[in-house]
Amino acid sequence: MELIKKYFELSEDQEKKFEQLFGLYREWNSQINLISRKDIDNLEERHFLHSLAIAKFINFKEGSSVMDLGCGGGFPGIMLAIYFPEVQFTMIDGRNKKIMVVNDIIQRLGLKNAVGIHGRAEELKDQKFEFVVTRAVAKIDKLKEWTERLFSEEQNHALPNGIIALKGNLTEELSLLNKSDYYETVSLKTFFDEAFFLEKELLYVQY
Repeated sequence: MELIKKYFELSEDQEKKFEQLFGLYREWNSQINLISRKDIDNLEERHFLHSLAIAKFINFKEGSSVMDLGCGGGFPGIMLAIYFPEVQFTMIDGRNKKIMVVNDIIQRLGLKNAVGIHGRAEELKDQKFEFVVTRAVAKIDKLKEWTERLFSEEQNHALPNGIIALKGNLTEELSLLNKSDYYETVSLKTFFDEAFFLEKELLYVQY
């Protein structure tokens, strides 16, 4: 917990939930390969803190609706749901086993602002979101294609609605954007001192 607390001020309840999360992921990872075995001892830095980089980039407003696309075992959605308890997070993944884990963790943490859905973004009918967050899911051209009809027209943040993606090196991927696309990139070393983040970046693309 010391690493998260180095960068984020947590309430007692948030701290308790993050502490629970360590045990829950270790428990589930012994049954389903959510995280590589060599990474399980680096949960706080490489998964929890990495996910929370989005909270350094944007402060989601109370009542916002955010989708975590291709959430896998719940990254970054569960971490963000803990940090933003007044924001609704919908986590979607095509692998049912992963969603089973996500919903179990949500239930055991008592998160009222998160839900896991088994399916694909293209299958969602009526839901609208202000932001879509992702971590290591697909190239940005695919992310745009899959999500363009899911964004709400209502704007509640200074930052316009759009995609916020946690990425590695972006040199090649930026060429997949259209000339008309507005985007921003941020190196995660701006937020965190640890060497792991030296080659990690955040990409925001406006809807």
